[in-house]
Amino acid sequence: MDSTLQEKFWNSNFGKEYTDRNKWNSDEEWDKIYCDTWGITKLEINNKVLKDLSRDIKILEVGCNYGAQLRGLQRMGFKNLYGVELQDYAVEESKKAFAGLNIISASGFDLPFKDKFFDLVCTNGVLIHISPDSHYSFMKEIYRCSCKYIMGWEYYSDVVEELNYRNNQGYMWKADFAGIYQNYFFDLKIKEKHFIKYLSNNNVDAIFLLEK
Repeated sequence: MDSTLQEKFWNSNFGKEYTDRNKWNSDEEWDKIYCDTWGITKLEINNKVLKDLSRDIKILEVGCNYGAQLRGLQRMGFKNLYGVELQDYAVEESKKAFAGLNIISASGFDLPFKDKFFDLVCTNGVLIHISPDSHYSFMKEIYRCSCKYIMGWEYYSDVVEELNYRNNQGYMWKADFAGIYQNYFFDLKIKEKHFIKYLSNNNVDAIFLLEK
């Protein structure tokens, strides 16, 4: 399929600036960002939904940028970690930053993997940047590549709500993404779902684990 407006946006200099702005110098710095924002590390947030899963499962993150979230999973003991990222620049930066991660350039709308290739497919702050009219096209690839679990960590709202994103319109939404998955794919059941409130305001993120 042709690139969406949002993909073109992230493949522009804006995406490169995002990557540079969000690169952390150490695991400790990354942990501090989460503690300052949510009062809890991302590893502790992940553990709410991943605590019972084998560390040997095969995981794919869609829209992984330069791999910080995959590094978090690596620190939790997960071994088989893969990522796809639209931005070539971010993929190259991942090679400099981390070892043991398998990250390639690809679109989330056309994942280069066989059906049910992964035990778990996840997103971290990526669905919020997919236009609502493209939700199905994006989610069906995630659903197709997962044989068991789908995980998300996304900005939450009961209804789909567009937000201003760094003075740009048409590039960020919050929603109940777990519910949207279930509306499209009737066999998905919520195994875990937790809400994490921001410390400085009333906004909420949700982390969820769906099971086929």
